[in-house]
Amino acid sequence: MDFSRKLPIGVQSFKVLRDDNYLYVDKTEYIYKLASTGRVYFLSRPRRFGKSLFLSTLEAYFLGKKELFKGLAIEKLEEAEKGKREIWQEYPVFYLDFNVGKYDCIEALNTNFNVFLSDLEEKYGTSRAEDNFAKRFEGLLKRAYEKTGKQVVVLIDEYDKPLLYSMENQPLNDEYRAVLKSFYSVLKSSDQYIRLAFLTGVTKFSKVSIFSDLNNLNDISLVPQFSGICGITHTELLKTFEPEIRALAEANELSYEDCIKTLQQKYDGYCFVPETERMYNPFSLLNVFFGNQFEYYWFATGTPTFLVNSLKRSDYHIPNLDGNVEMTSAGLSDYRAEAGSEIPVLFQAGYLTIKGYDKLLQLYRLGFPNDEVRYGFLYNLFPNYCNVVYAEGPFCIAQFYRDIIAGRVEEFMQRLKSIMASLPYDTVKKESGESIALREHNFQVCVYLVFALLGQFIELETPVSNGRTDAVIKTDSRIYIFEFKLKEDAAAALKQIKEKNYAERFKAENKKILLIGVSFDAEEKTVGEWIIEEL
Repeated sequence: MDFSRKLPIGVQSFKVLRDDNYLYVDKTEYIYKLASTGRVYFLSRPRRFGKSLFLSTLEAYFLGKKELFKGLAIEKLEEAEKGKREIWQEYPVFYLDFNVGKYDCIEALNTNFNVFLSDLEEKYGTSRAEDNFAKRFEGLLKRAYEKTGKQVVVLIDEYDKPLLYSMENQPLNDEYRAVLKSFYSVLKSSDQYIRLAFLTGVTKFSKVSIFSDLNNLNDISLVPQFSGICGITHTELLKTFEPEIRALAEANELSYEDCIKTLQQKYDGYCFVPETERMYNPFSLLNVFFGNQFEYYWFATGTPTFLVNSLKRSDYHIPNLDGNVEMTSAGLSDYRAEAGSEIPVLFQAGYLTIKGYDKLLQLYRLGFPNDEVRYGFLYNLFPNYCNVVYAEGPFCIAQFYRDIIAGRVEEFMQRLKSIMASLPYDTVKKESGESIALREHNFQVCVYLVFALLGQFIELETPVSNGRTDAVIKTDSRIYIFEFKLKEDAAAALKQIKEKNYAERFKAENKKILLIGVSFDAEEKTVGEWIIEEL
């Protein structure tokens, strides 16, 4: 590794990044666009996508730190305005960061607001009449404007963290919403004192009235001209990180071209606007380059427990997440604190992304952006639908892989049967006894998760020319064709494979073909019988 090329892992200060000569993907043209075209903005992007660094860059610009922008795009854009207006002006900047703190009680939010406002009040003064957070904020904006003669720049990072933290505690969530709504309404009532306001977050809580009074808010989350404001495009990757890509390729015994393909498959694929260049998560890329290893880094920063629980409670058809979710643009930018709200949050949080757009129907098609998110999320679902603890999840899949590679189909099926033999207690609908539909749903999801996770290591496909089989696994020497039946026996499953001639398209590969018909045992809530037949 060339240690003279410093990777900004964990660096969220633009000043530190520039002063200490870290590598930087130039996003300053967006600063110029924002400063030139509007006043109050909101940006939704997944966590670890560079939102905090972008806010820090905005802060440096509005503090007039011209020296930090030397050689960057905005330097030329600003110089072009010389003589037309005063450039590189210094404004008072109010920076509120919700990244700090554990929001498990209302006092945590109150403390954050008090620290933020008290620091500013030492500089701009106080008033006894200001007896709540909103009034103190409003008074500070006015006094800062009167004292400096300049309008204020307001930057709020991860505004929705208290709401996300309390999603499963409705009373606390309601309390947070009331306080935040009152506070954010000041951004409209004090508009005359504000040069620019920029809020970032994961979700836009419009349905729960957080921004209902802030109707001057410009949501740029799905706007084409700002699609690349955070994250790293493929063009930026090749321009900025070519030495790191070559070092990664050498460390993993890959060609330069194959290394790029692997990076795309594992980490590329985020799309926030149709027909725009797809994005990489910066956090994952930087960690890959630092360790020269293709690991899954994004999920190591947090587990989406509330999303997993919500999907399970709603009995959502999990296979649809793999590219078969459709939603309107209003749905993508919305959040509702009720059942059925999982998909918008999954999109806004970065677990799903835009895979296509139907212009006629005006529907977005969503799916996992890349392998890192796909397998990370499925591993988080695995213990909730199958009888394994999380720590055993990867190990369990490894055992399935070893069985199938060695041709041990009986062991493979016994393992599948055992992990589903006892569904978790919370899947039982107590008010009506055990629901057969629910047991079947969990059976289907568990089968899907096992085979989908095997796709990391083995070629796996399902579509065939004459119908659609449940799963096809291909190894160097064998092809396995699976058909699962919920309400018929294994013989019926095997009969379907033969009648629909699922194996025909694979005969030219000159591999051993095994047909496996499987039934579901409703009483035991697991795999019932199976029949294996070799062609």
